[in-house]
Amino acid sequence: MLDLGTGLRFWGETLDLSQPFVGSALVTHIHWDHVQGLPFFTPVLQPGARFDVYGPPPEQGSLADAFNHFVRPPFFPVTTADLLGDIRFHDAWDEDLELDGAKVKVRSVPHVGRTNGYRIEMGGTIVTYVSDHQMPIDGSSSVADTALELCDGADVLIHDAQYTVDEFPDKATWGHCTVDYAVHVAKEAGVRCLALFHHDPTHHDGAVDSILAHARQLAAGSGIEVVAAHEGLVISRG
Repeated sequence: MLDLGTGLRFWGETLDLSQPFVGSALVTHIHWDHVQGLPFFTPVLQPGARFDVYGPPPEQGSLADAFNHFVRPPFFPVTTADLLGDIRFHDAWDEDLELDGAKVKVRSVPHVGRTNGYRIEMGGTIVTYVSDHQMPIDGSSSVADTALELCDGADVLIHDAQYTVDEFPDKATWGHCTVDYAVHVAKEAGVRCLALFHHDPTHHDGAVDSILAHARQLAAGSGIEVVAAHEGLVISRG
């Protein structure tokens, strides 16, 4: 799984818990919106569960230190050690991994604080996840080499598209990008499908529909399918 946001709780409730859960997660960074679902993930609240969590270590300490710092009193009633499952944290930073039959490329991407992007190759399909991506604030359209390496030829690119062009200037240093930049990255990397992700919390469904229409117009003629990510979305690639 990719990141541990609030949607993790809902997904966990759909799983068959007749057998102990075993799984892995790739965490992009440790901002609240990407990690706060962990202690509410029912499958790891069961004895015998095993959960391996990979992500970038903070500037000081380890990924485990970071989780143990904010999942504890007085911020939370229990610690990660109190959860019944076996949760193991692994520092991952600019390296290649083999996980559960998948080849995973881990590369840093521009954001606020250490942030990973992931390229997962499995069963002949490539999925790239660049959840938070700081675009240049100097007006250029350059893309970091690490981001292009992750995205190159991906079947599906799940990419930050938090702001419109008009919204970006007031929040230019907040670590995100415009939908226009997301389409630009997809074009530069030659991806097949772009899933617009990390919608701004102020964007209601109608706003997301308008943003999607704009993105599809930008991608017209490129051969890129553009969709807006939403809870419960399933993308099947032939």
